Amino acid sequence: MKLAVIGGGTIGVKHLEAARDVEGLEAVAVVEVNPERAAELSAEFGVRAYAHYEEMLAEAQPEITVVALPHFLHKEVAIRCAERGVHILLEKPMALNVEECDAIIEAAHRHGVKLMVGHTQHYHPDNLAAKRIIESGELGQLVMINDMRHVNYYRADRPGWFFEKAKAGGGIFTNLGAHSIDKIQWLTGSRVTKVKAFVSHYGDRGDIEGSGVLLAETSIGVPATISQSGYLGVSRNETEFIFTKGMLKLETGKGLQISRNGVYEKVAVEDLGKPLARQLKDLMAAIQDGAELDCSGEYSRTVISVLESVYRSSETGTEQAVRLV
Repeated sequence: MKLAVIGGGTIGVKHLEAARDVEGLEAVAVVEVNPERAAELSAEFGVRAYAHYEEMLAEAQPEITVVALPHFLHKEVAIRCAERGVHILLEKPMALNVEECDAIIEAAHRHGVKLMVGHTQHYHPDNLAAKRIIESGELGQLVMINDMRHVNYYRADRPGWFFEKAKAGGGIFTNLGAHSIDKIQWLTGSRVTKVKAFVSHYGDRGDIEGSGVLLAETSIGVPATISQSGYLGVSRNETEFIFTKGMLKLETGKGLQISRNGVYEKVAVEDLGKPLARQLKDLMAAIQDGAELDCSGEYSRTVISVLESVYRSSETGTEQAVRLV
């Protein structure tokens, strides 16, 4: 199958690298508006570079496109790819709002193409190990989840559009909170149904939130907290699952620990290969056999709906029900 990547930024490059590890997949094109950057990517990956995605779709005729663009461009480009009959791997967050998600989903169904959203939490081996333990019931009843993510969100090299709500959809909660929401829903096989949220706007630029705290209720009755800060401090990315017979501490990308007796012990995790490569393999398999995707547009829409509820809650100061349909 032929693959094209639309967007030559950091994430787009990671997809081009991952494609090298996928048998039966050939990266043939990249779309990048910066001519120097486009030339570099063309030389490094042996692909043809284009300045506009319409020209690329017409000439390169890929079977799969990875859309790794600023969030406000997701709807337009994904729909156009669907109209061309090209299967889509759309980076998260899926779109700016639920209405845009619905338009993308409808276009994919109408034109008979597969739509996958890049929720990579489903492919990290430590996350998969945590999911197996949760589903086994060996730690008893799950009673609560606490997720914490701290990074320097306002770092100098982050592109400017990230700090414009109209283009990004939001700040740290939209960009990184989407991972936390997805992680909680997927690992527990549930959906977030209610939220009470608080966000702050103390960043040195833009009109997006720089931190937030979320208390969420899930469809299985387990409460979860998500705490995120993009201000200066110590980086942290941990999710703690508390059960009646023990605990799990998940540091995605770094490892998983389990406690049955008051002490954390490391869980051995199998190396399953690059998450982005495994993601591409799943999309190819779904295209070939018609199977439903775990990270479908319909699932990814639920994450956007939670995010919309987060912002409504913060603005109104009230608990908000998540609109699941």
